[in-house]
Amino acid sequence: MSDALFPRSYDVIVVGGGHAGVEAALAAARMGRTALLLTQNLDTIAAMSCNPSIGGVGKGQMVREVDALGGEMAKAADRSSYFSQTLNLSKGQAVRSPRAQCDKAAYRAGQKAAVESCAGLDPVQDEAWALWTEGSRLRGVVSRRGTRYEGKTVVLTTGTFLNGLAHVGLRTHAAGRGGEAPALGISASLRSLGFVLGRLKTGTPPRLHARSIDYSRLERQDGDAAPKPFSHFTRRIDNPQLPSWVAYTNAATHRVIRENLDRSPLYSGKIEGSGPRYCPSIEDKVVKFPLKERHQLFLEPEGWRTSEVYLNGMSTSLPEDAQRALVASIPGLEDALLTRCGYAIEYDFCQPTQLTDTLESRLVPGLFLAGQINGTTGYEEAAGQGLVAGVNAALRARGEAPFRLGRDEAYLGVMVDDLVVRGVDEPYRMFTARAENRLSLRADDADLRLMEKGAALGLVAPEARERFLRYRSLVLEGGEAPDAELEPWSMATVREQREIRAAYEPYISRERAGAERLKAAELVELPEGLDYAAIGALTNESRQKLARLRPRTLGQAGRVPGVTPADLQILWVHARSR
Repeated sequence: MSDALFPRSYDVIVVGGGHAGVEAALAAARMGRTALLLTQNLDTIAAMSCNPSIGGVGKGQMVREVDALGGEMAKAADRSSYFSQTLNLSKGQAVRSPRAQCDKAAYRAGQKAAVESCAGLDPVQDEAWALWTEGSRLRGVVSRRGTRYEGKTVVLTTGTFLNGLAHVGLRTHAAGRGGEAPALGISASLRSLGFVLGRLKTGTPPRLHARSIDYSRLERQDGDAAPKPFSHFTRRIDNPQLPSWVAYTNAATHRVIRENLDRSPLYSGKIEGSGPRYCPSIEDKVVKFPLKERHQLFLEPEGWRTSEVYLNGMSTSLPEDAQRALVASIPGLEDALLTRCGYAIEYDFCQPTQLTDTLESRLVPGLFLAGQINGTTGYEEAAGQGLVAGVNAALRARGEAPFRLGRDEAYLGVMVDDLVVRGVDEPYRMFTARAENRLSLRADDADLRLMEKGAALGLVAPEARERFLRYRSLVLEGGEAPDAELEPWSMATVREQREIRAAYEPYISRERAGAERLKAAELVELPEGLDYAAIGALTNESRQKLARLRPRTLGQAGRVPGVTPADLQILWVHARSR
């Protein structure tokens, strides 16, 4: 193994080219830092490994927030979307969530082009094998072939690749996802530095060949007649639109599943990791809801120029023959050809309570973690963490103050706080119900909440910022302006936002008052070296958890499971005395 030093050094090294890695690398480079994106395969940058969609309840709001801060996901979704919907349209604006199905190849190509065209960002194909440290100092990463990449900060965004193991029935093979090798060195490197790792699992359904499907026996579903863009910077969507199709399981499907549970890695004990509660396998659905006569399935095209169809709702790791039998039991799919079998993927993750609220490691200064390595699931959660980690890595590389978002400012703030304070025991997924301030964290006002912050970071172009400020002034202060002065915004969007704000103002005022009371606790910082073991008035559980999690503020301490109001009073006294 060689020990060559790569000829360039960087402010930020990003390991992994998925949705988190792309946002982290782009953010760092756009902030004027030198950045390296190190990935096993440059052809799979931002690959949509599972569902061909972006957004959803809670998730769509986060995509809008990433966009308002200057991220790339929303633009990529708009360029490649073929089916768009606003979910919960019959409900209030607070829970309305955008979702789009995208051409996988077009989405990936768009993100790859964004990376390759970004000044200051070097994409390199190589496999990170270990973190390069000297004592307690982080120097960069070492690749499998022995190349040393030097960087002031490192962002790990390894997805499901850490010691990844794919399951189809009782057969297993090492994989990061279908057809790709796992990352085998980083886990050992993290453990050697003192990190606690666990195992999680996720899964994916079979893909079908469109030609083999009898669509006449399925229900057609069309997207919105006038698709709304995800990105604040997209004027309109002119892409060709495609329908999705709805099917249902039945008694025969459920019988196939029950008869093959002994060959399921989920129910034979072969899989150790916990799976996502809100995206269960078809086996879980049938076992846990035995009285439910049918489960809904969605057949979603994977793009404009492919015949592969994603069978949404039938995530499974049953053996191949059982998968063929259960697909054939669905009306319309009797002769369906499985182009790819479903599988479960089991992988290592780092408990995110080992991070600060900037997603920086407490153990190794300058090391940031983002995406599924932190125990989350979903492209949107990954992209949001990638942006936060990339921004903070860029700031740390130059010794600047960190960037934080509060729970009252963004779903991104809710997610990061949930992860680093509460940790995870199953893959974390965002929902609107997780946010106590969801009336003011809507998809429609993400720009009003966050775009000025993105501009201050250098992620929103000056000309875009000027138009946004003009738009915001009209929304908040009244007046009229020609659309040409506001593009991509318009007086139509100004009037719509005025109406929404007027309708919600009484409720938001009440919510804001509660948020202000909570914010008072967030501003009380706890001393970094506070010896919780010496505070005898705390409960034993609180002393142990607070010593392990090291909350930064009194507000964070209050969200640690097991910490009581009496404990908070005691901590407040200690904080004041310091």
